[in-house]
Amino acid sequence: MRIPINRIETVPKESRFSEIPDLGQEELPAKVRFPSPVQVNVTYYRSGRELFFHGGLKGQVEADCSRCLEGVVFVVEKNFDFVLTPDPLPTNKNKELTEDEMGLSFYSGEDIDLSPYVREQTLLALPLRPLCSESCRGLCPGCGAELNRTGCECTSPGDPRMAVFRNLRLDR
Repeated sequence: MRIPINRIETVPKESRFSEIPDLGQEELPAKVRFPSPVQVNVTYYRSGRELFFHGGLKGQVEADCSRCLEGVVFVVEKNFDFVLTPDPLPTNKNKELTEDEMGLSFYSGEDIDLSPYVREQTLLALPLRPLCSESCRGLCPGCGAELNRTGCECTSPGDPRMAVFRNLRLDR
């Protein structure tokens, strides 16, 4: 969604829209999919030259469990607040930002594109490792059996790097 800067007034306005964020799957620890668009509501206004945005997003996400690889559907929900200030370097991009400018977000041009901010907030709302349940037992490292459904009957000797610890005796 794009909002023309000249339409952002001192009186807060509310807007609702839906969007499927482009998350750039290569940046994520697990592959996620959106079965439906994320619902975003945002209130925006200006104070002087600074633009203030407050809102929230909510949507369903499909991912694979990090332990057993079964598909799992969960809801992401996130409230957000951010402030945009005019870009202090619109013509000279080679100048370094000062320490005070490092934590700020800037705007320039005719309008504000909210898609990058929706993407950022959606990424922040995602779990690092999606799980089907906290008690998920995952897969057997030896035979690959799904331990939530069946027991493992493989005779895998385990990790050979740990063999020295299996024969270790502690005398006290």
